[in-house]
Amino acid sequence: MQLKIQIFIKQFLKYFAIFITTVILSIGLLFLLVYFGVFGSLPDKNTLTSISNEEASQVISSDNILIGKFFAENRTNILWEEVPEHLKNALIATEDKRFYTHKGYDTKSYFRVLLKSVFLGNSSSGGGSTLTQQLVKNLYGRNNYGILSLPVSKIKELIIASKIENIYTKEELLLLYLNSVPFGENVYGVEAASRRYFNKSAKQLKVEESAVLVGLLKANTYFNPRLNPQNSLDRRNLVLNLMEKQHYLSAKVADSLQKSPLKLDYENVDLKATTGYFVYQVKKKTLELLETVNTSTGKEYNLEKDGLKIYTTLNMQVQELASDAIKKQLTSMQQILDKELENHQFKKQWYAKQKQKTQAKDLLKRNVEVLDWEGMQAKNITKIDSLWHYYKMLNAAVLISNPKNGAVISWVGGNHFRTLPFDMVLSHRQIASAFKPILYATALENGFTACSYLENEEKIYSEFENWEPKNFDHISTPNSNVALWYSLTHSMNLPTVDLYFKLGRENLLNICKKLNFPLTKNDAPSIALGTLDLSLAEIVEAYGAFANKGQTNELLMIDKITDAKGNILYIADNPKPIEVFSIETSQMITAILQQAIYQGTGTKIRSQYGIKADLAGKTGTAQNYSDAWFVAYTPDLVLGTWVGASKPDVHFYSGKGSGSSLALPIVAQVIKGIEKDDALRKKYLTSFAFPDADYSFMECEPYRETGIEGFFNRLFNNKAKTDADKDKKEKKLVKKSFFDKLFKRNQ
Repeated sequence: MQLKIQIFIKQFLKYFAIFITTVILSIGLLFLLVYFGVFGSLPDKNTLTSISNEEASQVISSDNILIGKFFAENRTNILWEEVPEHLKNALIATEDKRFYTHKGYDTKSYFRVLLKSVFLGNSSSGGGSTLTQQLVKNLYGRNNYGILSLPVSKIKELIIASKIENIYTKEELLLLYLNSVPFGENVYGVEAASRRYFNKSAKQLKVEESAVLVGLLKANTYFNPRLNPQNSLDRRNLVLNLMEKQHYLSAKVADSLQKSPLKLDYENVDLKATTGYFVYQVKKKTLELLETVNTSTGKEYNLEKDGLKIYTTLNMQVQELASDAIKKQLTSMQQILDKELENHQFKKQWYAKQKQKTQAKDLLKRNVEVLDWEGMQAKNITKIDSLWHYYKMLNAAVLISNPKNGAVISWVGGNHFRTLPFDMVLSHRQIASAFKPILYATALENGFTACSYLENEEKIYSEFENWEPKNFDHISTPNSNVALWYSLTHSMNLPTVDLYFKLGRENLLNICKKLNFPLTKNDAPSIALGTLDLSLAEIVEAYGAFANKGQTNELLMIDKITDAKGNILYIADNPKPIEVFSIETSQMITAILQQAIYQGTGTKIRSQYGIKADLAGKTGTAQNYSDAWFVAYTPDLVLGTWVGASKPDVHFYSGKGSGSSLALPIVAQVIKGIEKDDALRKKYLTSFAFPDADYSFMECEPYRETGIEGFFNRLFNNKAKTDADKDKKEKKLVKKSFFDKLFKRNQ
């Protein structure tokens, strides 16, 4: 029996030796195959020497706030001196405690893995890769070689790690690792991770925050502090415990930090709705500019990899004012619209049409996320309910620019860029009465004056399909003409149509061409009342001519672009304005539109919001209240807004949908916020400072009777009476004719 046991042991040892020899020879052979490039060439010394991590390009506002990134990998590199000592210690204690003594591979770790993980089956014993090997994995990734994938990848990483250790110092390797390691959520490098989870630079991290980030490296999702806070907390405390064992922390400090709660300041600029539309436009423009830069420099700059810095004109403080104003206005107005749509049976009719063309499953409730003004909300609704939610949703866009150079100060293209990416700043909608100043300015350029008189009588234009325009209030005054300035101030339709015919269509179209408005395909005179489809961008540029002495500028979004080291690649040229109107015309239109603020369609700016800034402005209300507009300006600011649903058939049925009720409050809230800030007020809310003579047009009567009535009025010099105010610009003109008094009838 003993002999048999001895024979068995000898055979076992023989076969075990053969097995071990075979394994060693196989590993050796595999090592040689990998080394000589059978599984793909290895990077040479020159390649390893020139390692550089891809880096995200940053978009920066004019007030130096990061508002967006462009990246293949979301990475921002930092310098060695910016890395906190406790972050280095946490990383080494957790991932590679013998980092400073090995040469890229750790033999002790291999034996530990072999003994505990392979033979004893203890999966918690950790891996055998050093930080240098992990760095290689981060830099070069792993390919698929079937059943040999893992061993081939491990051997590759070992070979490259040993090479790279002879090229770089330990500090350089550690920095390369910290700038390349993934932290989940498509974030690479400790600087980007620190910005994401703690909204601060890595150099400002506390010990416990560094421990959270190092803890993330084991499993990016499982230990994500936002998604799995308890897992992250447990892992953080383990990292702190390992730091204590390696004598980087005292037991007292480690214990105290382990008792502290998990505190995040999560910040993801890519999800921000406030700047998403603008950042997207900046990306398109930057790619265009880089084509020129690449041609002129002979270098190929990559927007998503080269860590460029794009400095924009956007003022984040004003941008937030605009976003807040939209949210406040639409939150309340959406409720009113919802009621009107129900009361007028629109919702019922819409649902009926949808049910005719939907399947039964679309009528079943399900849990979905929908956008409202509190963000994305989970709701148990049907597919049709979800479609209706977005179909009837009010949208708003705000564009604010500097008329002197076209610089975009604020750009809000809609309610939420990720959910509703279509940019309403660029969308073409019926411009309505916001177009009228263009027509009136064209008239002034062609010999009309502010005191030219226009007919205010309803007519049927048989040659244009019996078109019968009416004033907004449906009031006309037969045998009475209206002064041009008064007609524009009060946005009267009938005098505007009369002006269009007297001016001539070609004169108007010539100005539209100068302003780069889209060409209209028909000859309908309704263009005078704003049936032309324009974008907010186009009308804001046009009003810029009124604010800037008759000259308009293209919108400017980018001031300069630098490379990762700060070298300037592009800097914006001085603007080349286009002269559209004379200085006299622009000042006259501005003086008239100031009256629109004081006594016309924009009076809520003063009466309801108490704004004191020197403003000119104009509302616009499209047919059936489908589009609401308001544009206001100073010499240094043009503020435009549009409000409406995604389709024109969703609209208000009352004056709540007018430009003065729906769009004006958004601009008013923005201006109110600017007024409260001394720096913004001085910069943007400047005064026109026109001499009193520029307002002399108000001395001419707003109404003038024609025929015999007008003859007697002029004979007896019965001038219009005025209500005295502190300033001529605030006069409310009232006219009662000779015959009105005589027969005691109102005009």
